[in-house]
Amino acid sequence: MRAEGDAPVTVSRLTEQTDYRNQLLEDVRHGLTAYRKHLPSKYFYDARGSELFEEITRLPEYYLTEAEGKILAEHSEDLMARIQPDELVELGSGSSTKTLMLIDAMHLSGGSRYVPIDISEEALRAAIIELCAIYTWLEVDGLVGDYVDDLAKVRRRGRRLIVFLGSTIGNYVPTLRYSLLRAVTAALDPGDSFLLGVDLVKDEPTMIAAYDDSTGISAEFNLNILRVVNRELDGDIPLDAFEHVTRFDPQFACMAQSLRATREVVANIRALDLAVTFHKGEEIHTEVSCKFTREGVEKDFAAAGMRLDEWLTDSAGRFAMALGSHA
Repeated sequence: MRAEGDAPVTVSRLTEQTDYRNQLLEDVRHGLTAYRKHLPSKYFYDARGSELFEEITRLPEYYLTEAEGKILAEHSEDLMARIQPDELVELGSGSSTKTLMLIDAMHLSGGSRYVPIDISEEALRAAIIELCAIYTWLEVDGLVGDYVDDLAKVRRRGRRLIVFLGSTIGNYVPTLRYSLLRAVTAALDPGDSFLLGVDLVKDEPTMIAAYDDSTGISAEFNLNILRVVNRELDGDIPLDAFEHVTRFDPQFACMAQSLRATREVVANIRALDLAVTFHKGEEIHTEVSCKFTREGVEKDFAAAGMRLDEWLTDSAGRFAMALGSHA
């Protein structure tokens, strides 16, 4: 427990629980009855999914974490000294070493409030418990919600730095990416900044290995979306009838993940009163992980009403951090 007089900790909902369930019902009905089946990647991230993703970030094939960490280790103190935010708003639950580096640097520049936003209340609470054990001075306001719909609801406390790490923005197709960046722009006042981590386009074998590791954790993470559907909507989709598939789409510069049925399956989603047939070889699209260039990020920022102020890369040119502000 935090000692008396320490900064307060709160967790509150920006989106009601019923909204999440209704959205899940709608997304699963729409996705599993479509000609090309699909499920939104946000449903990976229950508590188990968040744990699996943290495991993935520690894999040697998943170079993104190491590369982004090196950039932050080199530049976070200088960035915070120049931006001098009073609060750090993170899109994500924020339990990683990278978040700790940013919080440490924010503290040195005088900031004291941390606001993580995550769709998973379980993951958010777990991250806050970890952070509060490390930083008794930190004021933490954990918010359960959707980045696009709920960012505007976050109350501000002075100058703000919004961060979106891990190239998670790569999970957004261009239209949704635009909506997210517009939501970020609307949440920025003059003097505020946005720090975005992006994975850069590189050789195909390196990118594929990052999403199809030899230990099978990436496959387990992909299958977790079916666990969520089964648990939340009383489904009986057999996980052992699906295999993890990842491929690179050069037209859109995106890695694409899916689950392929290895045999014919008829599954029931009882909460929807829905029976779904999966033919052998049929795939459920689950995620895209788009890759970026500086020119592409600059165009995305400009379309959303932001300007690119700074571009930082690791020494190998694998990953970049883009610092933006309101245009």
